[in-house]
Amino acid sequence: MSYDAVVVGAGHNGLAAAVHLAAKGWKVAVVEAKGQPGGAVKTRELTIPGFRHDVAAMNLSMFAGSAFFAEHKEALIAHGLGFVPAADCFASVFRDDTFLGVSSDVEKTSAGIAALSPEDAQSWRAMLAEFGSDAPHIFALLGAPMPSLAAAKVVWKAWRQKGTGWIYDTLRLLFASPRDFLDLRFRNAKLKTMMAAWGLHLDFSPDVAGGALFPYLESMANQAFGMVIGKGGADTIITAMTGLLKEENGELILNAPVDSIRISSGRATGVVLADGRTLEARKAVIANVHPKNLFGRLVAADPARADFDRKVAHFRAGPGTMMIHLALDGLPDWRAGEELKRFAYVHVAPDLEMMSRVYAEAAAGLLPAEPALVVGQPTAIDPTRAPPGKHVLWVQVRVLPAHFHGDAAGEISARNWDEAKEAYSQRVLDMLERYAPGLRSKVLGRAVYSPTDLERENPNLIGGDNLSGSHHLDQNFIFRPVAGYSRYATPVKSLYMCGASTWPGAGTGAGSGFMLAKMLSRS
Repeated sequence: MSYDAVVVGAGHNGLAAAVHLAAKGWKVAVVEAKGQPGGAVKTRELTIPGFRHDVAAMNLSMFAGSAFFAEHKEALIAHGLGFVPAADCFASVFRDDTFLGVSSDVEKTSAGIAALSPEDAQSWRAMLAEFGSDAPHIFALLGAPMPSLAAAKVVWKAWRQKGTGWIYDTLRLLFASPRDFLDLRFRNAKLKTMMAAWGLHLDFSPDVAGGALFPYLESMANQAFGMVIGKGGADTIITAMTGLLKEENGELILNAPVDSIRISSGRATGVVLADGRTLEARKAVIANVHPKNLFGRLVAADPARADFDRKVAHFRAGPGTMMIHLALDGLPDWRAGEELKRFAYVHVAPDLEMMSRVYAEAAAGLLPAEPALVVGQPTAIDPTRAPPGKHVLWVQVRVLPAHFHGDAAGEISARNWDEAKEAYSQRVLDMLERYAPGLRSKVLGRAVYSPTDLERENPNLIGGDNLSGSHHLDQNFIFRPVAGYSRYATPVKSLYMCGASTWPGAGTGAGSGFMLAKMLSRS
């Protein structure tokens, strides 16, 4: 079988590349090792029939705001894509049984901040006003290949409109740690804690350089635009993309692990499946695959590529993650107030000191005594995901070591995740009980994925790293995944990479797949 392009891996970036190329007239096949497409964007009945759980990704705001969605919006909607908006976006709970949250209603958000610090409420509004003029330039930069003429044009346009001072301020934002950025702008510790929690989503504790951007963007984007989740589940974007792919005469081949990528005269010419079938690729092989899996398993070693292979081998993972999925008889009764039941996300990371401590413990190879929790309440926004009156809870446990030699609390003696998973999940439930008493009595069903389980579910999540590589400055921008190869090409001609391991990194925005497809199709 012969195609213009063969895409390895049916994650959302790979599917975005395939859809766009197919729409431009390319004959495309997507091959996926698993029986369900989606990569880290899947929804399944993990606990009890009728309860639909997002296995990994839940927040689809990045996809809803993406250039890929803007270009293919009508066709995707025609194939069933649906979003559900969350007016109450995210909140943090604190040790004194209070909370602070961000809602799309700026008056509501500002009132909560003003109760802590009127000065900070004014600063929040000022930051939001700045974001209104800054966001087009920042998002345009995130949506341009790195480096590229398009990126240079974004910087030039920003300089012409905003001046040299703005360029310097933006560079400071890109290089700043969350703590330094927030200390410069706000006084109240709770407000800074609420914003800094977003840094942990992308491997940034409060004092890691380069970590300020994500807390800033998430906080301001949620304030300005709100948050959206998928109607019926995050897999709505996968269902729509696969439907559109087939409409454009693309082919999706499931349960088809790739054994190797064929290379002839230094050029990728196709893929060999584990069952012996060969798919020829006339123009491109696109790998929505972690670089370590691509060049450590699928592509044969080549002495001429030794330096590149060595750098890929040293591509550093971010911290591991545990996912706990609960089928519930009712939403958590948050001690901080009934209002919390309306929020899509509740962060249980009550102060900067705790965030720094959990990061240090995980980095030292210890099970954190008090991990950071991201508690998703999707059925508070979209009740169709569970039977009437019932709910699902999505608990992402951060920051965890992939491998560990001890327990910071001195309670768990196991030294691997298969043996420690149950005990550690109980520690997480104990934490939730402190903030939402009686939660255990509401649990109807439970499914736990340790970092090891997540890698088994999706080999791109090495060590349970749902980022597919740390986003620290030495692995971001032009350095992602390897300096000199941030524009999706590889040393092998006609072999390209996309996915969270490539610029612009993790998230549901489908940026790398879409940008690569535009470069290949020149449109």
